[in-house]
Formats: sequence, structure tokens, C-alpha cells
Amino acid sequence: MIPLTYADVGREQIIKKIGGSPDVKKHLADLGFNVGGGVTPISEISGNLIIKVKESRVALSKEMAQKIMV
Repeated sequence: MIPLTYADVGREQIIKKIGGSPDVKKHLADLGFNVGGGVTPISEISGNLIIKVKESRVALSKEMAQKIMV
């Protein structure tokens, strides 16, 4: 398992674990980040990521992306 921040851009990943406080986990779940779901990093700028999750694109800070393990 590696944090989402280290995943290859353009390659789909499967979420294996989501860390953080219950509030952070709920926020990420509301955005579509669920264990077992697929996500694809689209681009990275200064560690911040644009992620394709389901049929949407979501911007995540480096700190939030590090809580998602793939």
C-alpha cells in the first residue's frame, strides 16, 4: 500500500484504506472515495492532486491525498 500522492498519474488505483479522523473519512466518502473504489490521478501540481473518482474530477490537497492508501 502507498499513499495516493505516490500513485502513477493516469493509472487507475483501487482504494485499500482511508485514514484520518471520522470527520475526514466522512468528507472523503461524500466526495466518492470509498474502500474498494477506483480512482485515477489526473495531474499533480506542487503535491496537490486532481483525481478522477467515479465520473467526476476532484481536487485534493497533498495532506488529504496522503490519507488515502492504494
